Amino acid sequence: MTTIAILGLGEAGRRYARGLAHAGAEIRAFDPAHDLGDPDVPQFATMADAVAGADVALSLVTGHAAASVAREALPHIAAGAVYADLNTAAPDLKQRIARLAADRGLAMADVAVLAPVVRAGHRTPLLASGPGARAFAERVAPFEVPVEVIDGDAGEAARLRLLRSVFMKGLAALVLEGLGAARAAGAEEWLRGQMADELGPDGAALVERLVDGSTVHAVRREHEVRAALAALESSGQPTDMTRATLAWFERLVAERERALDHD
Repeated sequence: MTTIAILGLGEAGRRYARGLAHAGAEIRAFDPAHDLGDPDVPQFATMADAVAGADVALSLVTGHAAASVAREALPHIAAGAVYADLNTAAPDLKQRIARLAADRGLAMADVAVLAPVVRAGHRTPLLASGPGARAFAERVAPFEVPVEVIDGDAGEAARLRLLRSVFMKGLAALVLEGLGAARAAGAEEWLRGQMADELGPDGAALVERLVDGSTVHAVRREHEVRAALAALESSGQPTDMTRATLAWFERLVAERERALDHD
């Protein structure tokens, strides 16, 4: 049986843990901030215990925590295992984690998550690059995890993920701005319908996800857009739209913090 360590049991991590367990993998999980209380997802007191004997370790934390989690986990991962970083982060961070893994004689997979995990759980489409990408794809394939492996070093999947973020987070900001203006004019429902029609058969649901997800995950998405902006700047391409998108998410974060202060 394939043993998979899940590092981080937030919104994505808990869905991967439960989905992979139900699909037949042996799960070992670690997250001091979340106690799932799920018999199918055994949690361990230390990261070292969680990764012991794992064939694959999945890091599902945040971009900010990705390097520190890798530094803590890698010394305890067995030879031959794959360390897969599924966090949205800049390419240079993924490259740094790959070097940390290589120093330990381990293969690292830079894995980009290409859709919200809340929709498809562990069956969410993934894109992987780096020295451990093919081994990662092979080891999770029996559990219905769709992985597209691309040529390139660690950081390449992250780079493509950030390009996708330019579009998706930009679309979210455009929807928010349009609906805000329509609300002020008393025409919000009309504009929602127009947007939904343009976006296709699932347009109404997509508009709803963009609005709700941008609010609930404002902090994480602000970090993601900031990383996307840095990637665009390094390419020498115009960044006008992404700068405006970042301003929108900064506003959402500020509004969220004000609301928490009032609570």
